[in-house]
Amino acid sequence: MRIMGIDPGMALIGYGVIDIDNGSVILSASGSIRTDKNRSVPARLAEIMNDMQELIETYTPDAISVEDLFFFKNQKTIIPVAQSRGVILAIIEANHIPIYEYTPMQVKQVLTGYGRADKKEVESMVKLVLTNQKLPKLDDTIDAIAIAITHARTINML
Repeated sequence: MRIMGIDPGMALIGYGVIDIDNGSVILSASGSIRTDKNRSVPARLAEIMNDMQELIETYTPDAISVEDLFFFKNQKTIIPVAQSRGVILAIIEANHIPIYEYTPMQVKQVLTGYGRADKKEVESMVKLVLTNQKLPKLDDTIDAIAIAITHARTINML
């Protein structure tokens, strides 16, 4: 089974694609979509839509797990992130791929056993799951991989 994890944002959207094979997790691809903050919001959303479509066509995931909006400390970023997330969900739905949503707390709980774990603890668990595989540098990409692993664990594939 191939699962794509998405960490939505406006300036940066992390993605990770994992393959589950007999209980093992293989990181097939990871990276980010970056938008230019000097462009208009509609242009950036169109870019996200086009790039997401390209990712879906390239990696043909069986399921996509997306981080859900749960709580935002920074009120200025919640609306752009929600707009980006809406575009991402719409393009996934248009491609008839099952969508699964997990809050950051759920991801932390599933990966570490503690819903208030910090980023380093989540990253450590991602490293443990991806034994001997090179991990990307960007936090957003690691978060996207964590979201994909969360889905695999939630449906008892791991």
